[in-house]
Amino acid sequence: MSLDKVSHIRSYFDRLKAVLDSVNVADVEKLISIIEDAYSRDAAIFVCGNGGSWSTASHWVCDFSKGASVPGKRRVRMFAPGDNVPMLTAYGNDVGYDAIFAEPLRAYARPDDVVVLITASGNSPNILEAAKVARELKTTVVGLIGFGGGKLASMTDHSIIVESREYGPVEDLHLVLNHIISTYMKEYIAK
Repeated sequence: MSLDKVSHIRSYFDRLKAVLDSVNVADVEKLISIIEDAYSRDAAIFVCGNGGSWSTASHWVCDFSKGASVPGKRRVRMFAPGDNVPMLTAYGNDVGYDAIFAEPLRAYARPDDVVVLITASGNSPNILEAAKVARELKTTVVGLIGFGGGKLASMTDHSIIVESREYGPVEDLHLVLNHIISTYMKEYIAK
């Protein structure tokens, strides 16, 4: 029996459209304001994600640090602690995998910085631990979450939560948000 490729493609597009349509634009606008405010204060923004969301966190850093740069203007100070693989594996081995983002945040984050936590499920133990530490450090904690929010939803100052329980469309949304906000910031910085 042959799988119908066209039906599969259209079905995925329909599920992705449903996720995009479910996002509250006011929530995205508030996230843009949080990033704008951090930029205006020269605060650092740390982005953490587990699994596929780790690559999304790295993508955010690339697009904000390089893509949103404007010649002659100060740049967005955004970092992905997961990109330091030697540090990540040292904490994973010596302290535990749950500490791989929390411990670097203890070293680098300061009060009034911003910590963006990306997780489709909202329940990744290393992301939950990062949220605890980020709150202790008095940073602004943002969650980009699927699956209705999970445990992370109650640990953030602001979240964008979608109900979908399908990893692909949720992770796609997190990249769409990156592109919306980083292109906005490039225009904002250029003003």
